[in-house]
Amino acid sequence: MRNRFRPPPPGVSGPSLLPGVSRRTLLHGAAGSAALLAAGGALSACGTKGAQQTEAGCVSEDLSGSEKTLAFSNWPQYLDVDEADESKRPTLDAFQTTSGIKVTYTEDINDNNEFFGKVQNQLAACQSTGRDIIVLTDWMAARLIRLGWVQKLDKAKLPNVEKNLLKSLRGRSFDPNSEYALPWQSGLSGLAFNGSVTKEIRTVDELLTRPDLKGKVTALSEMRDTMGLLLQSNGHDPAKFTDAQFDDALAKLQKAVDSGQIRRFTGNDYAPDLAKGDVAACIGWSGDVIQLSAENEKIQFVAPDSGVMLFSDNMEVPNKATHKGNAEALIDYYYDPAVAAQVAAYVNYICPVEGAQAEMEKIDPELAANPLIFPDAALLAKAKVFMALTEAQERAYEGKFQQVIGA
Repeated sequence: MRNRFRPPPPGVSGPSLLPGVSRRTLLHGAAGSAALLAAGGALSACGTKGAQQTEAGCVSEDLSGSEKTLAFSNWPQYLDVDEADESKRPTLDAFQTTSGIKVTYTEDINDNNEFFGKVQNQLAACQSTGRDIIVLTDWMAARLIRLGWVQKLDKAKLPNVEKNLLKSLRGRSFDPNSEYALPWQSGLSGLAFNGSVTKEIRTVDELLTRPDLKGKVTALSEMRDTMGLLLQSNGHDPAKFTDAQFDDALAKLQKAVDSGQIRRFTGNDYAPDLAKGDVAACIGWSGDVIQLSAENEKIQFVAPDSGVMLFSDNMEVPNKATHKGNAEALIDYYYDPAVAAQVAAYVNYICPVEGAQAEMEKIDPELAANPLIFPDAALLAKAKVFMALTEAQERAYEGKFQQVIGA
């Protein structure tokens, strides 16, 4: 199992959370918000309609039968490593041995928009990226699906996925039949508080209005996390909402900003302030809070009574990837509960695989009991995935949100 107290390399989260940023922040940091607008502008400038592809218009040839190779691009520190020899990746090494497929594994995804910029021209032109599997966060995975840039997966080759994908991660609005994007790992966005400096907090409205918290609250600069929670607090579904409902939630946020309740909007740089008690309560990510609570049990993650946001990083097979069959074999392998448990023991994010919790009992009973890695049915029932947005919606909602948070 990964030592969660090992000092992290720059750019990856760890218990101290300094001086780097978490992998989640690399996904959705304040800088990423600006990059999102820039990337959206670049996409608009080149003409989205011209960039879109269809299955008939961009045909990919699968050479898996004759070529036992696979190129897999992922985020840093997102796969189990042998602590005695960090050149070894136990689950991946086992897959290569049993399948005979040689995997080139590259940790070259550090930011969704940055990576989009790397592959945009090739995918828009129906050209190979040189990668067979890429791992992208929900909203970016949805963008690639919307543009027709990823291949449809063959469910007949994914029996473990069909059997073991968590129910809460099925039927997502951007991929309702789980045909294009399958979760690698997941996480929750909710509330967190430091019990050393404040009493328990249970609701988003408490966070935004309680007098004793004034000026000691932070919210996330990632629109989908903060606005998803506010939509839920108003009784609306972040997986399906109207412009008017978004504006109502935004008005609630604006009021909290104007009153001075919210100290600032952050990436995961809220974490050291929460640890010190300078921030009493916040909107935060489950992965960060696991690390902080390991050092101070009074720091707790709270699922608001109205619900939590569920995000995932998803495996996709891009157009012109020539080893889709090999990719499907690897994807299905990682949906074996015993294999999934090994990965979860290392990365400590929500495991998307049913049955992995029982396997984790054999590895680390304490992690198996952690609800931020294996949420129970009641918590998952309150979890929502943010609605898939059109390009126009993405620009409009991000623009409004950035105005309120002062970015």
